[in-house]
Amino acid sequence: MTPLDLTTPPTPDPADAPGVTAPAAVPHTPPHPHHRDVNGGWLRPAVFGAMDGLVSNLALMSGVAGGAVAPHTVVLTGLAGLAAGAFSMAAGEYTSVASQRELVLAELEVERRELRRNPEEELAELAAIYEARGVDPRLAAEVARQLSADPEQALEVHAREELGVDPDDLPSPLVAAGSSFVSFALGALLPVLPYLLGATALWPAVALALLGLFGCGAVVARVTARSWWYGGLRQLVLGGAAAGVTYLLGNLFGAALG
Repeated sequence: MTPLDLTTPPTPDPADAPGVTAPAAVPHTPPHPHHRDVNGGWLRPAVFGAMDGLVSNLALMSGVAGGAVAPHTVVLTGLAGLAAGAFSMAAGEYTSVASQRELVLAELEVERRELRRNPEEELAELAAIYEARGVDPRLAAEVARQLSADPEQALEVHAREELGVDPDDLPSPLVAAGSSFVSFALGALLPVLPYLLGATALWPAVALALLGLFGCGAVVARVTARSWWYGGLRQLVLGGAAAGVTYLLGNLFGAALG
């Protein structure tokens, strides 16, 4: 449950709650510009799509190449994996985010009805939340009353406190699907690129894909608390292991099938 920023609404006037010393007024300020947007709905599908495109297509091509097939077969496999994976990722991401958004909107409608039908109960519920966090009971009741004066603001506050969501910042299914499609396609293209440029062996594709995995891991680590070399090395090891295992399986299956 996301805590409420009590600096956003007007600070209660002590005159409205006799006997209660209200905290000093804190002017409203917009979000600090150095904070990154963590609710935009594009970062997770973009990162996941790029990593998945690199690992899955590299593993797929390695498995086919392990069966000692012609280079053009490996290229065709890589391009088919790129197209199939990108459309699959986009469709899955769109359905997932759209379903999540619809669920949140349905719960918001439930909360809107409750605010209309039982305003006093909802007001007491909000005051109890603040009181449980250490706010003086009379001040908690006054804060809840002021926040509930505007129906839309009341809905937003209850959504934050009870559902942990911001009604004005729900992720977009189209943004998530587009980010996933583009990032997967770019990631899956890397292991195919050497073959398109004339390579006839697997190792240039593996080398480029592993370099891409290290780069992606390092970039992702730069926007988190991890060090860049740890993030890059982790992705390189995971992707290399997946490619190695599928290559060995392709080699075994190719020999068994003659």
